[in-house]
This record gives sequence, structure tokens and C-alpha cells, in this order.
Amino acid sequence: MSKENYIELLLREFRRLKSLADGAISQCSDEHFFSTPAPTDNSIAVIVKHLAGNLVSRWTDLLTSDGEKPDRNRDAEFEIRPEESRAHLVGGWEAGWSVLFTSLGSLTEADLSRVIKIRGEPLSLLQAVNRQLTHYSYHVGQIVYVAKHFCGESWKTLSIPRGGSARFNQRPKAYVPKA
Repeated sequence: MSKENYIELLLREFRRLKSLADGAISQCSDEHFFSTPAPTDNSIAVIVKHLAGNLVSRWTDLLTSDGEKPDRNRDAEFEIRPEESRAHLVGGWEAGWSVLFTSLGSLTEADLSRVIKIRGEPLSLLQAVNRQLTHYSYHVGQIVYVAKHFCGESWKTLSIPRGGSARFNQRPKAYVPKA
């Protein structure tokens, strides 16, 4: 087994996050996709729209343009217009993730030390990618929480079920090479 490089690890973690969010989103009815737990909270639809906008902005022309594209309207990402269907929003979500996976997949380890800009702030690519991983983790957690809230008793866990830790810990372990 070859030593995994950081870009491969990042791709795996971003795919894991997307899969977790997709698993939560798939359990929601259209009504719950657009509903908020409380008046000041974001719906899953809003979070999906916001992440789609962020994904496209940050990962398009990653090495050659500022990560905050001039045509991005971040504030509009937090408003759902009447004509925006679930299919439309999920289409944007899928397109955004595709941009991330294509862009990240084209990078080399040497690229991680390159300097890029986000909102004019210079960051190493490594800093910027780690920032995005944290940002997306935060919002995926929100998606899972809101979906679980609305699903109630019908929720199908996306991780180790309550009371299932001992059983999970008894499963055969995957081989992980020492660094």
C-alpha cells in the first residue's frame, strides 16, 4: 500500500462530507428541505444554496483568480426565491462539488505551498483548502442536524447508532500503514 498524499486525503474527506450531507438530504421531504427549525435558522435549502455558491466561487480558477468571484452574490445565497425548486438547488450543489473535485484533483503536492487570494487576503493553498474543509464540515453538520430534527423517529443514522459503539469497535479493522 502506498503512502497517501495530502491531496488524496483531502479528496477522500471532501467526498466523505458530501456523502454525509447527501445521506441527510435524501431523508428529507421537500417540505422539510425548505423548512427551518426556528425562524432565525437556515433551512437545508439555504445551506445547500450557500455551499453551492461558495464551492463554485472558491474552486473555479483556484490558482489564478481570487476565491471570491466578482459575480458571486453571497447575500442572495441565504434567500430562497419562489422559483427555486429542490431539483434546481441540488443541481447547483452537485455542480459546485464537481468544480471542487475537478480542481482539487488537478493539484499536486507542490501546489499546496502556492499563494492564492480569497477576498484579497493572501493564503497558502494549504491554508485555503483547510479553511474550506472546516467551513464545509460546519455546514454539513448543520444539514445533518436539521434533517435529523425533521425526520424524528424515521431518521436513519449516518454514523454509529446509539448503543452501537461496542459492536462497531469489534468489527475487523482496516489496515492503516504507519507513517
